[in-house]
Amino acid sequence: MKELWDIKIIREILERHRFNFSKSLGQNFLVNRNICPAMAQEAVENGEVSAIEIGPGIGILTQELALRAKKVLAVEIDTRLLPVLDETLAQFDNVEILNADILKLDIPSLIEEKFSGEDVVVCANLPYYITSPVIMHFLESKSRIKSLTVMVQKEAADRLCAEVGSREAGAVSVAVNYYAEAQKLFNVSKGSFYPQPKVDSAVIKLTMRREPPVEIKDEKLFFRVVKAAFSQRRKTAANGISSGLGADKSEVVAAIEESGLDPNVRAEKLTMEQLARLTDCIKDRI
Repeated sequence: MKELWDIKIIREILERHRFNFSKSLGQNFLVNRNICPAMAQEAVENGEVSAIEIGPGIGILTQELALRAKKVLAVEIDTRLLPVLDETLAQFDNVEILNADILKLDIPSLIEEKFSGEDVVVCANLPYYITSPVIMHFLESKSRIKSLTVMVQKEAADRLCAEVGSREAGAVSVAVNYYAEAQKLFNVSKGSFYPQPKVDSAVIKLTMRREPPVEIKDEKLFFRVVKAAFSQRRKTAANGISSGLGADKSEVVAAIEESGLDPNVRAEKLTMEQLARLTDCIKDRI
């Protein structure tokens, strides 16, 4: 198995395939030999599941997943990396490379086709520019995903794992908490990548919930309310919600008061239960 964490080996492979890094695709390959085994172990755990990887790069994490999972489906958007992966993953017969944009794939159909509908895990070193879209794409798919173990920008990790009702929380924190239990596993320094990015990263694990933590009359309205409430963080939740929903502010304030909250409350102060209750009151009034 090629030591893909070795910069000399990486450079030799990339030069042979005449590959240049793409800034637009956020390509930074891991060169810390300890990170990928730890990520793969956290993701696969008992080895009885298959895995989906997004953006395998040259295959360093893919190799570790292949050693532990039943099957690995690595989704790579960059066609230039396909011959590289053919070389670095040649010894693994349980790896399939799919040249596609993960955001354009129907996840439930993909799992049914590639894994016969079995439960799978997601594991990836996500490019910073598509972190939230990719995570939400999987969370909202309502597919047979057991967990997502992903590396993201450290600041994004703090936000994704923030407790709802805390200052660090945002709309994405609420969305993640609705679908999964979030856990920050460990930090990864920027020196662990080639080329080196400007910021540090962190690995987080999102374990899918069987049921949402709150009961809501209208799920779509809930997420509309959450998005609107956090859209103007310096203003009150009432201002954000009335503006975002195009609703009369007095009605929104009445719904806030009806749900037992201060009419001047800010979104970051609201817990999951309070947001759920507020949404139900808004649905009844507006």
